[in-house]
Amino acid sequence: MIFWALPLFWLACATVGYVYALQRGIPSSVVLAALPAFLLEATLFLTLGIESWRKKLEKLRPVGVAALLVLAAIAPYCAASLAFGSFRWQALAGISLLAGLVSFWYVVLPQKPAADLLLLVLMAAVVLTRVFTSLYVRPDPQLPLEALGQAMWIRTGAFALLSVRRVQGVGFGFWPSGREWKIGAVFFLLMLPVVAALAWAIGWGNFHAPETSWIRTPVIVVLYFFGGLWVLALGEEFFFRGLLQQWMIGWLRNQWAGLLVTSLLFGSVHLWYRSFPNWRFALLAAVAGVFYGLAFRQASSIRASMVTHALTITTVRVFFS
Repeated sequence: MIFWALPLFWLACATVGYVYALQRGIPSSVVLAALPAFLLEATLFLTLGIESWRKKLEKLRPVGVAALLVLAAIAPYCAASLAFGSFRWQALAGISLLAGLVSFWYVVLPQKPAADLLLLVLMAAVVLTRVFTSLYVRPDPQLPLEALGQAMWIRTGAFALLSVRRVQGVGFGFWPSGREWKIGAVFFLLMLPVVAALAWAIGWGNFHAPETSWIRTPVIVVLYFFGGLWVLALGEEFFFRGLLQQWMIGWLRNQWAGLLVTSLLFGSVHLWYRSFPNWRFALLAAVAGVFYGLAFRQASSIRASMVTHALTITTVRVFFS
């Protein structure tokens, strides 16, 4: 059935890309050239949420799974760079090396706390140092081609942990259940006055009405929400709540200590948001992380905390500068 749904999925992705291009003023020729690479990455990313496909991967030897992950990691880069004539062997080698490190991590290293923690440090370090901006050359200043690398990084790390490390109790998936939607929304509403009061107290952000017309605003809100839900929130909730929070609880042998330490670590990585050290945003992220952690704890699934997280992302992008 998934194969019949793929054309609709590609059409939806192309529509989102078209709306984004209109907003950013990206030439149509650039959009058409970039579209195959983004559709390829979106399709590979989609496979993350198809449990039956992940189960098939688990039947392979870990070495085979890791090798497939590396090949899947470089494919979107090749599609994009060849389309724009910006292919570089050094960039291909860098992407292959990074993907290989993550993919073969648990093929080489034992499944122990030290290896788990080091992998999360590696994943975070690559994001914080913005490595992908130097590997993926933008064909247009307004087209963030490095987003292909960021999506690949989340996808490769998640596959390595789900299909090679085979972590449990994450509740991984793209579409929340009714209960998870409710839990996520409730914790967002509980969080909102706390974070809003803190933001006012520390002087963060400038509240404003949506900058687009009333006709376009609902479309933008939907794009922000689902883009946040399926990429940023999914990636961060998987690594912080689905993995780190559970591991911290086990290592510290205390539910609340594990949740609080994870929230502080979550806040600390946001020190690099826009300018370092952005302590105001990091503090807000740490407090928000507590509510994300509570949503995950209540639902035993990152899909609930993804809802809380995506609602937060949407609120910030629409109402704050």
